[in-house]
Amino acid sequence: MLDVIKGSWALLFGMMLLMVGNGLQGTLLGVRGDIEGFSTLEMSVIMSGYFIGFLGGSRSAPELIRRVGHVRVFAALASFISAVLILYPILAHPVGWFVGRVIIGFCFSGVYVTAESWLNNAASNENRGQALSVYLIVQMFGIVSAQGLLVLGDPSGYILFVISSVAVSISFAPILLSISPTPAFDTTKPMPLKELVQASPLGCIGIFLLGGVFAAQFGMAAVYGTQAGLTIGQISAFVSAIYVGALILQFPIGFLSDRMDRRVLIMLVSFLGGSAAVISFMFSGNFLINLAVGFVIGGTANPLYSLLLAYTNDYLDADDMASASGGLIFINGVGAIAGPVIVGWFMGMFGAEGFFLFIAVLMMGLGTYALYRTTQRPVNVEEASSYAAVSPSVGPVFAEVATEVYIENANEDDEEGGN
Repeated sequence: MLDVIKGSWALLFGMMLLMVGNGLQGTLLGVRGDIEGFSTLEMSVIMSGYFIGFLGGSRSAPELIRRVGHVRVFAALASFISAVLILYPILAHPVGWFVGRVIIGFCFSGVYVTAESWLNNAASNENRGQALSVYLIVQMFGIVSAQGLLVLGDPSGYILFVISSVAVSISFAPILLSISPTPAFDTTKPMPLKELVQASPLGCIGIFLLGGVFAAQFGMAAVYGTQAGLTIGQISAFVSAIYVGALILQFPIGFLSDRMDRRVLIMLVSFLGGSAAVISFMFSGNFLINLAVGFVIGGTANPLYSLLLAYTNDYLDADDMASASGGLIFINGVGAIAGPVIVGWFMGMFGAEGFFLFIAVLMMGLGTYALYRTTQRPVNVEEASSYAAVSPSVGPVFAEVATEVYIENANEDDEEGGN
């Protein structure tokens, strides 16, 4: 892991600053929207715009890169990101913010594709799995650090938007200046969704439901905080707890994943996250409970993404794993688009506590379906593919990197079985 950091520290530092800018703007909009008097429904639609743009960007960016190259795409999208971040306070209208979120989502998706391509190119076959782990840590650290910046300025002013824009702008320098060769770029054509669902119904439904949970975490946590009357510091701590939990619990769950029936683990982790959300729904006035629940929700929902990817790959040939990753990203993206709108409806019906009720319904639903799937076909734990930690926030390139790790492990297992 140290070799990965030593060889790509500038690139990783740039990615961390990107996550600082992205994490800060997501939370800041939730707080500023309340100051501007936007309704919960308006904020939910605004927040869904990011995921609309992100899904569109993940499918369009590869073609843009093939046509004009990594550097031009990166520079163009980066310019749009910085511009929109500064314009948010000026365009303080639901329609303007929604359009801005779509643009931001599209551009960040393209930037991730470009930066992840360079990082993947800098990694070797021997340390690609370590590079994936370091990238995940950098992502989470950047998002958590962004929450600390929220208390440094007045959300009703301009300074926090400027800080977010500056963080993104500065990130381009180490990313661009640390690169010598432009990496070769190619993506695999996604597997047809019908075939993917037939291969792993639990994987597809689970990824879809987690898209909604992740969108609620990333887009609506700050909106919940403002509706619940939390202070800026409390909102910052709550959002941070979600991502700290995601980082800390990722690896213990991964350890268990390689040693037991993944359907049972998916069921248990889902019920744990759902139960925690129910507790917060019942005792939403207690901030310390909410803080602990945020840690558990983040620590279960985010590792579940990696767990479902690994489970899906258990039922695929190595040659099909790369094409399946594209389909799973699409399914997750559709769930993420719907997530903020539905959680906004829940909050409109049940108050701020509807945020936790929405997460509880999805997590409990996933756990129940996992329980049902344990009765449908046998599983051989010894033949399961190895777990690779990955977050729903990564771009399509590193989703395929995780798949490459699965494929390498599958090939190694085949070779060992043949000896």
